[in-house]
Amino acid sequence: MHIIVAMTGASGQLYALRLLQKLHVAQVHISLVISEPACVSLAAESDIKLNATSPDLTKLFGADGSSLNNVRYFSPRQISAPIASGSNPHDGMVVIPCSMGTLGRIAHGTSDDLIARAADVTLKERRKLILVARETPLSLIHLKNMQAVTEAGALVMPACPHFYHQPDTVEEVLDTVVDRVLDQLGVAIDTQRWNSGK
Repeated sequence: MHIIVAMTGASGQLYALRLLQKLHVAQVHISLVISEPACVSLAAESDIKLNATSPDLTKLFGADGSSLNNVRYFSPRQISAPIASGSNPHDGMVVIPCSMGTLGRIAHGTSDDLIARAADVTLKERRKLILVARETPLSLIHLKNMQAVTEAGALVMPACPHFYHQPDTVEEVLDTVVDRVLDQLGVAIDTQRWNSGK
């Protein structure tokens, strides 16, 4: 499989880290784009400091970062990247976390950087686009933009963790969102499922 992962400046960078790590373990080919605001949020929410132009990707993958042959990075300004063209097929794109600014640009087709352009291409080619939205409360503008991207074919998945399996760690909480994303992408995983008999 080939999945595009884009990180934008919203809070919730740890969701992106867990997704990347799980895709890497599953040996999925990853095309990765990290916006400059995402680097700022990532530094605030973790001890990871990156440069969006040429990041040290090993910092994102922890102990599993020694061999990243399945990961290809593109700068957000690299409009000539293969993922900016519909002639380069992939199996889905995830924007995680997805800021409301990015969601708005996608909703209105404003391809002003590689993330918005790749999302635009994903929609026009009728491929899966998942937007893991991170904002609260939501304004009417946010809601209308979510309606617009949904009508265009995207799937809006707010980062709403569940707690029915009584998680003990932050990672277990993160996984309740990340594993749902992986389900939508069709990536086989072993995860906590709802069990009404518990």
